[in-house]
Amino acid sequence: MAKCKTDCIERPLSLAFEKLGCVVGRHPCVFLLVALYVAAALGAGFVFLQEREANDIEDQFTPVNGPAKLERAFVVETFPQSEEFSQIRLTSEGTYASVIITDLNGENILTVPAFNDIIELDRQVKSITTGNTFENLCAKTKGRCMSNTILDIINYNAAEIVSSKITYPLNNSMFLGSSIGGVELKPDSSEISSAKAVRLFYFLDEKKTKENSYWLDDFLKLLSNYTEQKTVNVSYFTSLSRQKEFETNSDSVIPLFSATYFLAINISVLSCLRLDCVRTKVWVALFGVVSAGMAVLASFGMLLFCGMPFAMTVASAPFLILGVGVDDMFIMISCWQKTEVHKAVEVRLAETYKEAGVSITITTLTDVLAFYIGLLTPFRSVQSFCLYTSTALLFCYIFNIVFFGACLALNGRREKGNRHWLTCMEVPEPTGDAIACCVGGAYDVDTHKEFEMPMDSFFKHYYGPFLTRVWVKMLVCLIYAGYLAVSIYGCFQIQEGLDLKHLAVDGSYVGDYYDKEDEFFSDFGPNVMLVIKDEHFQYWNPTARKSLDLCLEKFQNLTLADSDLPPISWLHVYLQYGMNSGFDVDNETQFKSQLTAFLNYSDFSQDVNFTNNQIHASRMFVQSVNIRTAIDEKNMLNTFRETAVECGKLQPPVNLIMYHPAFIYFDQYAVIISNTIQNIVVATCAMLVISLLLIPNPLCSLWVTFSIASVIVGVAGFMALWDVSLDSVSMINLVICIGFSVDFSAHISYAFVSSEKSSANEKATDAITKLGYPIVQGAVSTIAGVVVLAAAKSYIFRTFFKIMLLVILFGAVHGIVFIPVFLTFLGNCSNSRVKNKQYSDTNKQQKAVPVMDHAKNVWGTDPDCPSL
Repeated sequence: MAKCKTDCIERPLSLAFEKLGCVVGRHPCVFLLVALYVAAALGAGFVFLQEREANDIEDQFTPVNGPAKLERAFVVETFPQSEEFSQIRLTSEGTYASVIITDLNGENILTVPAFNDIIELDRQVKSITTGNTFENLCAKTKGRCMSNTILDIINYNAAEIVSSKITYPLNNSMFLGSSIGGVELKPDSSEISSAKAVRLFYFLDEKKTKENSYWLDDFLKLLSNYTEQKTVNVSYFTSLSRQKEFETNSDSVIPLFSATYFLAINISVLSCLRLDCVRTKVWVALFGVVSAGMAVLASFGMLLFCGMPFAMTVASAPFLILGVGVDDMFIMISCWQKTEVHKAVEVRLAETYKEAGVSITITTLTDVLAFYIGLLTPFRSVQSFCLYTSTALLFCYIFNIVFFGACLALNGRREKGNRHWLTCMEVPEPTGDAIACCVGGAYDVDTHKEFEMPMDSFFKHYYGPFLTRVWVKMLVCLIYAGYLAVSIYGCFQIQEGLDLKHLAVDGSYVGDYYDKEDEFFSDFGPNVMLVIKDEHFQYWNPTARKSLDLCLEKFQNLTLADSDLPPISWLHVYLQYGMNSGFDVDNETQFKSQLTAFLNYSDFSQDVNFTNNQIHASRMFVQSVNIRTAIDEKNMLNTFRETAVECGKLQPPVNLIMYHPAFIYFDQYAVIISNTIQNIVVATCAMLVISLLLIPNPLCSLWVTFSIASVIVGVAGFMALWDVSLDSVSMINLVICIGFSVDFSAHISYAFVSSEKSSANEKATDAITKLGYPIVQGAVSTIAGVVVLAAAKSYIFRTFFKIMLLVILFGAVHGIVFIPVFLTFLGNCSNSRVKNKQYSDTNKQQKAVPVMDHAKNVWGTDPDCPSL
């Protein structure tokens, strides 16, 4: 039954391609012009490219509906921004400039000469004017600009840095964890003996967006040219830096496009080059690359017309499309070369389409479906890439059939007229085996087909028989076992998350700042906001307060929280205030009656939403520590949220939400693995269904699915060993894995099943003979399409190159080594239609011998596709 189902789909599809090839072969100029007009018309959509660009880092590289975004929405609504600035109460990163100052020799920074330079730098920064002074733009508290604590301690007098006794991390209740880094304390004391780095912040009023932008630009100009320091080294950063540097990524890769196409054209031409001046496929190879370029132009233009966002990650798609398009081109050229040269052009093209159509349809469907499934991911950067790439692959398939097929037909007409590939002048046919530039059009007189390419002969006479030997099969199985063992080991070494410094180009000042921050300021992490969102929580009830204290204690006892720093709690201060003022804090009426005066008097006015005599929500803060790696960030987020859930189970419950602006980015850890696995599983199941429908043997279809899983495990394992983390960028490439692993294995599996040979070894050799060289050509051309990205200055594009190299390498090895060997273990794996054809062909050979019609110079043709 399964064979009937696949045959009922595969056979009509082959016949439909045969008819289409016949039509394209008759009217190539029509299809050629239509393809050119469509590409030009849709390509006009590129005029909208600039306004469709979507490069906002938060929007593109964080989960669309991440919990932190919902938490932020609640915090913004519940605690409106106050005129009084407070860094720990910001719901965003804020608008700021920052510098990290270290000693030139890496020594103690707490010296008089160093602080002379620091104070001078601070003066110059505050002297920046862009129509507005720093004094006019700065974020203020109690009417004064936010200052830097370390400079306040020494009263802006460098000499006092030596005489002042500074304790760490608290100095007179002022937190210094984010201001001084690389600290060493005196023995048995909290007093600082030395430090490696000092950090200064310059916060601006977020409401003055336009003016702030000008000031920050001038800040960057000042620091990029700052050479006056004598004893210190300065790293700098602004709240706009990461975004600006990220947007320069595309500029770094644009010059690589021309190099890629030049390389792809040369490789394609060289791989299709013959010494025969008629049979050489120079123009066909060239237009195959042009066809892929037209597909990118038309598909991207159409989506831009439709208003689809164009993310930075999409810039790597053309490199991929080029490889896929050229791969399908090689399959079609290979099938064309196996047709009889004296048949009419439309007959040869019909046979080419019949042979290659189903194969490239399988790979296109699987590739396109894999990328459309990628739209399920919650990362917009991945969604944008998948949408543009899947659509471009669809167009690439269409242009290969319509445009490239027409080019193949026109080239076939030139060959039929025995015309020179360059001059198109008719040349005489060679006599004997002689090869010269003035003759051409040689073919095998026994098969009436073009002579085999040297590489085809290698796969047929040497590689295929070698691979099907028993001892070689055993060796292949051992090699595969080793590959699988290393891959599985690597999978357990995968690191998660996208380091934000990787969004900037190499050598950027952003990377230098992040490196210094990681080195000197990772002892203390985010000051996490704990929001009690239950408006019915009874703060005046001792039992409720006991639950809250127990909850805070749970947070304090976490390994990633600082147990030595008490939480910043308005309630604890208010209770002390109540005791000193003599009112009953356990009485609801008295508790509420004194609250407004306390909030206005204290620094906690932003921490309690107290309206209409009801506390709708309040917040407290817990300091995290030792957040040094992505794993620490993930663990902190998970443990804090799990602790919040535990607090909700207390009696009475304390319903909390956690928030910090950094959690917006930490949310990727919560979904990256589960979402990647979900996409891979769904896509693999879809690939299995397509393979079962189009490959006429269910067991061979299972091998295709097995190949997908095998390549994915290999790529995931080896990318971890190559220091590539699992993030939204590498997730894209794992989606690519699914499509490309199908590409190679599906071609071979389909050729194996469709082979008319009798034994499994002969079938494997036949399949390798037909597709071994095209697979190598496709792999080389695809790697050539992305190899220039190895020189890119951007992490995004280098990661794309690394994983694409692994995907193509492992996919090709599966296609021409592992899968052919594994298929031979299945025995005679073919469908009934092939077997019937074998029997029918045997009878025909006994009854008749083909006779050449010299008047038409055509061998017997298909009656449905008459010769020209």
